[in-house]
Amino acid sequence: MADKSKSSESTNRSGGDGLEAAGTHELALLRNGLRAAETLAVASSTFDSEIPDAQSEYADGISPGLSWTSVEGAKTYALILEDPDAKSVVPFVHWVAYNIPAQITELPEGLLDEEQLLKPARMFQGRTSRGTVGYFGPRPPEGDPPHHYHFQVFALDRVLNVPPGAQRDDVIDAMSGHVLAAGELVGTYQRAAAR
Repeated sequence: MADKSKSSESTNRSGGDGLEAAGTHELALLRNGLRAAETLAVASSTFDSEIPDAQSEYADGISPGLSWTSVEGAKTYALILEDPDAKSVVPFVHWVAYNIPAQITELPEGLLDEEQLLKPARMFQGRTSRGTVGYFGPRPPEGDPPHHYHFQVFALDRVLNVPPGAQRDDVIDAMSGHVLAAGELVGTYQRAAAR
């Protein structure tokens, strides 16, 4: 698994820490062109509502297992994980995965941090607000109230013409007008203040 920086997601951008602007303060599901008439259900085999420490950047930063309902007519699926409670980049982008083949409606726990994956199927991953590729787990500042992590899944009527390692906004632009259905799972994570 790729090395991940362990600095807080609330680090100031002016510090030269590699943070990338999310481009808009709206969650992907709320963006024009991405709203869908149909809803799909999203679930996790790893958590119900509170995200475990193992999935956080305070621990191993392992991507959770996720699944969603199949959507008739979908050619691909896309996944965007965002934290609207972050302070420096709103929303903070924690994961972008796209061109997930239509026959795949489940991602196992612990995906590799690579631009292009071959297992469970050929799919692409984009950049987080840290500038890294793949899943970047929760790391809110110690003592913050719980942050809400929106695992948003989109069923698309096309394969996206976006290269591996793309920014969230490039993926969103390519998705615009092509969303058949969408849904989300919201998990929370909080790190108690050190005593």
